[in-house]
Amino acid sequence: MNLLFRKPLTTGTYGTLLFICCGLAFASYFASYMRIPVVPLFAASLGAGTFEVGLINSAFLLMMALLSLPLGMLSDRLGRKLLVTCGLLISLLTSLLLYFSQTPGQLMGIYLLFGIGLAAVGPTLMSYVADISPASHLGRSYGWYTTAIYSGMSAGPAVGGFIAQGWGFRPLFLIAAAFTAIIVWLAFFFLPTTEFTRDLQPLKTRNFLNSKDLWSNRPLLGCWLVTLGGCFGQGMFVTFFPLYADYRGLSVGQIGVVFAVQAVVNALSRFPIGGLSDRVGNRRNLATLGFIAFGGAIAVLGVARSMAHFVLVAIALGATMGLAFTPLGALIAETVPAESRGLAMGGYNTCIYLGMMLSSAFMGGVLGIIGFVPGFLLGGLLTFLTTAFFYVLLKDFSPANS
Repeated sequence: MNLLFRKPLTTGTYGTLLFICCGLAFASYFASYMRIPVVPLFAASLGAGTFEVGLINSAFLLMMALLSLPLGMLSDRLGRKLLVTCGLLISLLTSLLLYFSQTPGQLMGIYLLFGIGLAAVGPTLMSYVADISPASHLGRSYGWYTTAIYSGMSAGPAVGGFIAQGWGFRPLFLIAAAFTAIIVWLAFFFLPTTEFTRDLQPLKTRNFLNSKDLWSNRPLLGCWLVTLGGCFGQGMFVTFFPLYADYRGLSVGQIGVVFAVQAVVNALSRFPIGGLSDRVGNRRNLATLGFIAFGGAIAVLGVARSMAHFVLVAIALGATMGLAFTPLGALIAETVPAESRGLAMGGYNTCIYLGMMLSSAFMGGVLGIIGFVPGFLLGGLLTFLTTAFFYVLLKDFSPANS
């Protein structure tokens, strides 16, 4: 039996497992994000004010930021499939609880639980992709995987809004629950256990990172730092672009178009850039170029004036996010032993949500003092700064799994 597990993955096996991972990632984020644009409106219908709506959404982001790292570490020890299945079951439960909820306080508690579920699924599936991928295909694997995620995140809100408009809020939550139940069944029966993809080893002999190794792993810390800086800039776009666009005279529909353009370009750029990252000699250089360009796009956002300007900036943001984050995902997998990928991906997801949350929490007051143009420029400069540290910390880096 052990000989089977030690045999290298064939192309067919790799392709099948990658298809399963990408399918589950798309379906999971599609089902989760069906509810994202609807819950604030549902909360308002239950009597929530603007402050309470903000707290409800912050609860989800907070749990994602706090738990992605520890749950990623847990997947290293208990196995990827168990964490993915449990996370999906929690997501299913939250959809049912939303159907029966009656107060804004209940919604806040449900969204705390929702954050736990997604924190168990996201980093774990990312780690699984690295587990199944040959070193020569790691970039394109993350290209396909992140394309699947962003496609689900883009399509879910559109479908959820359509269902809620036609049938109401509560039927949407039941439909999301039913769809998630199907995903749980698919994950349970079709997602192989982690041990299928690597040698069976006693738990105590696996090469887990301890705390000392973690804080001395400069390449991993550099990847986490640039993720935090880049997502701080992304949080500025998501949170404050609508306000700035409204100030410049764009309608709600036009603002939605700009968001859609950014999301589509971001998703479509992932696979070709993933393939490119497998062919270049150093993924660090490609990611550095992407983050510098992304910081520039954030800085330029503040000088946009017309719809055409905003669309061009949205295209630049989507393309540069793909250029930056796709090779970064492969780099993170290469900075640690295979047995610690859950920890590495968990920290990556923590930095994503922490960066967006910090941006939303602090930049509102800053923009109120210095204005939109200097504020977006400041966001771009912060991305440049973290990119410089990233470049230095990954000097002379060679993959841990090469």
